[in-house]
Order: sequence, then structure tokens, then C-alpha cells
Amino acid sequence: MQTLIKDIAEYVGQEITLKGWLYNKRSSGKIAFLEIRDGSGFIQAIVLKSAVSEEIWQQVEGTTQESSVVVTGNVSAHPKEPGVFELQVTDYQLLQKAEEYPITKKEHGPEFLLDNRHLWLRSKKQWAVLRLRHLVKVGFQDYFNSNGYLELDTPTFTPTACEGTTDLFEVDYFGRPAYLTQNGQLYLEAMCMSFGKVYDLCPNFRAEKSKTRKHLTEFWTLNPEIAYVEHEESLAIQEASIKHMVAYALAHGQEELTILERDTADLQAVVDGSFVHYEYGDAIAELQKLGSAIQYGDDLGAEDEVLLTENSLVPVIVKNWPKSIKPFYMKTHPDNQELVCNADVLAPKGFGEIIGGSQREDDYQTMLDSISKHGLPVADFEWYLDLRRYGSVPHCGFGIGIERMTRWMAGIHHIRETIPFPRMLNRVSP
Repeated sequence: MQTLIKDIAEYVGQEITLKGWLYNKRSSGKIAFLEIRDGSGFIQAIVLKSAVSEEIWQQVEGTTQESSVVVTGNVSAHPKEPGVFELQVTDYQLLQKAEEYPITKKEHGPEFLLDNRHLWLRSKKQWAVLRLRHLVKVGFQDYFNSNGYLELDTPTFTPTACEGTTDLFEVDYFGRPAYLTQNGQLYLEAMCMSFGKVYDLCPNFRAEKSKTRKHLTEFWTLNPEIAYVEHEESLAIQEASIKHMVAYALAHGQEELTILERDTADLQAVVDGSFVHYEYGDAIAELQKLGSAIQYGDDLGAEDEVLLTENSLVPVIVKNWPKSIKPFYMKTHPDNQELVCNADVLAPKGFGEIIGGSQREDDYQTMLDSISKHGLPVADFEWYLDLRRYGSVPHCGFGIGIERMTRWMAGIHHIRETIPFPRMLNRVSP
């Protein structure tokens, strides 16, 4: 019967069988230390030449990095490291002897590792990052599912842009143009009018010609849309969902966070603290004090996001931005007609934006005027205007960037490490 490494603590003193791959090996000629991985974790298996047959020892000696193996042995606690376990090998089978592995312990450049992404996924760090990505998604889903939200799906092919930009991937849709979705928001708005509280979790596509460490052309977002909720309540939901996700990752991802050498005290501070709120104008003033050349009416650049958050232990929310730099669907602020009810959530310690959202305009005439003012074809948005004709209500939504959230949680530099096969301006393979 196969046992998984993640469950190894349950089998101390028992003989078990693992099926996996050889991650690393050290041998003195009389004893071999094998690091075995099986997808669920890593464990050291110890082979004494005197305790196994000559045939088994020769198989062990001949096993190369990333060969597939079946290992049987007795589980024992590590003599010096509490909570760590080892396998004393009694039987061993080399299933497939791997050819010379191209990824070694020497330094490899990022392009080489991206070219070999299908193999680099097996590295311990990548294993930890992508398992943490899973925990980020599950942690958020756990929050929303537990609070009455329904997960529904939005289309990948769309006839128009959600945000009216030109950064679209156009495709030939049976002789007429269509676009890969930037965001399913407009469709989620329709669904929240039916179900109240909904979200989707799906890929988005942006043909933005950017090479920064925070950009991908294909990325994933989790997008809640909530009826009968207004701006400040939406911000409270965003804060609660982040805290829940971080607590979930801390509870279920200690091995992954340890491999990544992540300071879990920093993450616990997010769970325990209250997020910092800036009005947009106050954020601009604060940035100018800190030496930024930003002016009122500008978007926050990456350096500005770092300045505003590098000394914060908790995420920073910048809210109520100028209407002139935001999309057509955002609701005008009731106290200032030049602003909209929106916010960006910036991760602490300079990791940048992780959530963007707003209250949606719910008045029919105001929305119609906004669509026209932005130069968008009204006919393409008639179905969207119907949501304001038939039972319109205050409602809010926001987009959670899965890769950006994972990048912050993992404490890593480049977003390309946070998705199994990154798609960027200069890369669409493997």
C-alpha cells in the first residue's frame, strides 16, 4: 500500500512504501542518504549497504537525479530534529533511470530555467511557491464559500472590453472579432442581481507590453461581486477575506513557508492588525513628503507603492481616486463629484497592489452618460444597461490577483515564479 510523505508522522515504527522520485543523493560506499519527493513532501531515506541485498545496493548506487523509484522502509523520528522523520530502507525499486538532469546545483539564468520550466517545477522552491498558490486560492474560496457566496463562471470570449482599453487580445470568432477577457466583472454584476453574492476564479488576458516583475499576459483573479453592499462595507469584506486567507496559509502551509524562508511573524501581523486607509489625495501628499515626484491625478507607480508600504506591517488601502483616471463603471463619490468610490489594496513591505475594486454605478442615466463619455459603443452595452433598468441596487466588486497575492505571501521577487507556466511579453512556451 502506498503512503504519502505528508502523512508520514502517522506511521512511526511501521514499514511503509513510498512512490516518488530521487531529489538528491549522497553516498559513502557503505551508506546512502536519499532525498525522496512524492509531490506531497520530501523525506530522507537511509540505505545501509549491510542491511540490503547487493542487487538493491547496486540499484541505489545507479539511481540518478529525478529517477522514479519505489522505496520501502521503516519510519523513524529524526534523532535531532523534532517533527522530522526518516525512512530506514528495506527494499528499493528503480522504475526508470533518468538521463543526466539538465538542472544542477550550479547557478542557472532565468531564461534557461524558463525554457526548462516543465522540469524546474520539480525544484523544492517551486514546489513550495505553487503549493502556497494553491493555499491562497483555497483560503479565499473558504472565506467566500463560508459567507454565502456562489462560485459561478464567466466567459473567456467577450465582444467588448471591460475597461475600455486597447490592451486586448483579439481573436477571429467565426469571421467576426472577439476578445480574450480582461475581467468577468460585467457578467458577475448580472449574476449578483440574480444570486446576491457571487465570485468567479478564472484566467484573464491583457496584451500590455510590459516587462516588469509584476506583469503577466495571462493571469488569474478571484472576483467577488456583491449586491446591496456599498463602498466601505466592501473594503471591510476585502480586509476580512485577506486575513482569513493568510490565517489559512499559516495553518496549512508551514512546510512551504519554511522552505521559502518566509517570516511568518510578518504574516501573523496581517491577521492581527487593522489595515491602513489613505484617501487618494492624502496618499499623494504623503508620497510627496517621502520624496516622490507624483502629482495629484497620477496613478501610483511601482516605486510609489513601495514608498507607501515599505514600513507597514499591514496592507495599505488607497481609496476614492479621481474619476478622470478610472473606468466608466465606477460610482461617483457622494461627497465629491470628481472622485469615484474605489480602492486599491497594497501589500505591505513594498509588494504592491493585490486587490482592485469599486462600488459600481447603479443609476441608469449616469451609466449611459459614462459609457458615451468614454467613447464606448452603447449598443454593445445595452444588456449591461438593463441591469440598471430592472431592479438596480447598490453593489460592489473587486478583483483579487492570485499571482500577486502569492508573490507577496511567498516573499519572492518576480511574479513569473507564481504560476506554473508563465505567459509574458516575450514568452509563450513551454
